[in-house]
This record gives sequence, C-alpha cells and structure tokens, in this order.
Amino acid sequence: MPGTDLVRLRLALTAFFALDGFVFAGWVVRIPAIKEQTGASASSLGLALLGVSAGAVITMTLTGRLCRRYGSHLVTVVCAVLLSISVALPPLTHSALALGAVLLVFGAAYGGINVAFNSAAVDLVAVLRRPIMPSFHAAFSLGGMIGAGLGALVAGSLSPTLHLTGLAVVALLVTAVAGRALMRCEPLTPAEGGRPAEGAAPRQDRRTRALVVVLGLIALCTAYGEGALADWGALHLEQDLGASPGAAAVGYLFFALAMTVGRLSGTALLERLGRNRTILAGGSTAAAGMLLGALAPSLWAALLGYAVTGLGLANLFPVAVERAGALAGPSGVATASTLGYGGMLLGPPAIGFMADWFSLPAALTSVAVLAAVATTIGFVTRRVNTD
Repeated sequence: MPGTDLVRLRLALTAFFALDGFVFAGWVVRIPAIKEQTGASASSLGLALLGVSAGAVITMTLTGRLCRRYGSHLVTVVCAVLLSISVALPPLTHSALALGAVLLVFGAAYGGINVAFNSAAVDLVAVLRRPIMPSFHAAFSLGGMIGAGLGALVAGSLSPTLHLTGLAVVALLVTAVAGRALMRCEPLTPAEGGRPAEGAAPRQDRRTRALVVVLGLIALCTAYGEGALADWGALHLEQDLGASPGAAAVGYLFFALAMTVGRLSGTALLERLGRNRTILAGGSTAAAGMLLGALAPSLWAALLGYAVTGLGLANLFPVAVERAGALAGPSGVATASTLGYGGMLLGPPAIGFMADWFSLPAALTSVAVLAAVATTIGFVTRRVNTD
C-alpha cells in the first residue's frame, strides 16, 4: 500500500477511535441525570448498565468473524452509525428496565466497533513495524476528554435529551466523513503485514491461545478501572464529596486527560521500556492512584487520584490488544477485547452492588485491587509474554 494511503488509513482510524471516546464520555457524564430521571437505586442502575455489558460482550464474540468475512473497515463504519444513533436513546426512558433495553443496543454497537477498529489498527501496526497502538487509544482518550468537557459545560443548562441528541448528530457527521475515507483504503495484505489477512483465520496452537487469554486478563483487570471511573467516578465526587454536577463531570475529564497524555507518550515509552516493564509500572501506578481517588476526603485530592490512575492505566489495554492481534489476528483482538471490555462494562454493575452493600468509596477500591492483579499477572508471565 502506498505511503499516502497508509497516512489516510491512520487518520481515518484515529477519527473513529476519537469518535468512540467522545460518544462514550458524553453518555457517562449524564448518568447521574439519567439515574434521577428513571428513579433507579444504585443496584437497579447497575443492572441497567449491565445492558451495555451484555450487548458489547455478545457482539465482540461475533465481530472477529464479521471482520474476516466483510473486512474490518466496513464493520467499523456500520457499528459507528449504530453507536451514533443509540446514544440518543437513554434520555427517552423512564424506568431502569427500559434503560437497560436501550443500553443493550448501545453496548452492541460499542463492542462491535472496538473489535473492528482495533483489528484494523493491529494490521497497520504490523505494516509500519512501530508500536503506535497507544496513539490510537490516545485519540479515544482525547475524544473522551472532549466529550466529558462538553458534558461538564452543558450539565447545568441542557437536558440529557438535547445534549445526547446533539451528540448523535455530530457523531453521524463525523462517521460520514471518516467512513468515506476509511472505505477508500484497501485492506492490508499478508505481504504488507507479515500475518494472515482479514479473510484468513490464522492457525493457533495451545500456547498462542493461552497467551492471548493471559493478555485478555490483563486487559480485563485494567479496563475494569476505566469503566468504573466512567460510570461511577462523577457520582462519587457528587454524592460523597459534595461536588456540583459540573465539578463532578470534571473528574472524568481529569482521568481522560491523564490517559491521553500517557498514551501520546506511549510509543516512546514502549520503545524504551518494552511491553513487560510498561505493564508493571502502569499497573502499580494505577493501584496507588485509585486508592487515593477512592478514599481521599477532599475533592482536589480525589481528582489527583483520578489523574494518577489514568496515567497508570493509559498503555496497558492497547499493549494487551495489540499483542493479542499480532499473535492471532482478528480472533486474537476479539478474545482480548471481549475479556478487556467485559471488565470495563461488567465492572460498573459490580461497583453498584458493592456500593449498596458497603459504600461507593469502598467499592471503588476494587479498581486498585484489580490493577495490582494485572501487575502480578504481568510479572508472573514476563518470560512468556516476550517483547
């Protein structure tokens, strides 16, 4: 593929990563308002959020096959359209059951697009032979930061209906532009990437499958924290620390900004430290940051904890997914993503139940525990998961 086409492909994929973060953050900063609108308790809201989890995990298990059959570019565009439309649906619900139903659709689109554009990105990384995967996830975090920032600005003046409908319109416009560019790019071939093309399912031995699952477990432990902060971070600041709705929304903004900074420097970090040491350092940092974010008695200390957590988690998920894709193609991406995003999306309901049983700050400390587990897995498998 000519260099100009590779540049076009990278830009188009970057746009879709950013769009995904933008839409997701726009939804999560309005969760407190949706909770009030539906009259849901913490546990009922957790069950409704399980709709996102179920839709995403079910779709992820199928998307690897769809990418091999139809190509990851087409699957990315179709899922982006569905994601853009479905984000406008939650404000139209007035019960936890109805909210869960529409979040099932939203989760299906969210899960599908994540496997599809990660598969395309893994192919591009193989062609360029540089660890640029964190740059794509930096675009996701940047989109999340912008979405959370806008949410903080309009939380006190726009209803969730107007806000999320406007978000859907913007997302459809971006999809139309970026989707046209992406569909003009030919799928990468085995000669370019050094691994089977999208249409071929690479052969996997037992060791490869086991390593992909290990990488998926690292992704699960770290993505759990991302989902927990997205869905419960603002509520913790508002409910437990007395922050205003706008100030509470800034919590996710701090987290997303820190992740963006960490991922923008991720390529240089990986080239210097390698995958294993990046995982060990990141997991340890995230565990310490989340303990501060969950247990700090003041708003500013909690915001600092959120930021440190974002720096720690920044490169763990992209490293795990990129390595899994390099080993096993779209199927590897699907497996690691299913485990990883399963952690991101199943974490919030678990936080809801723990918040009812104990307290929300206590529940959020589970993020630190799983970050430490990811660090331990990375340490134990450091000789198997070679750089």
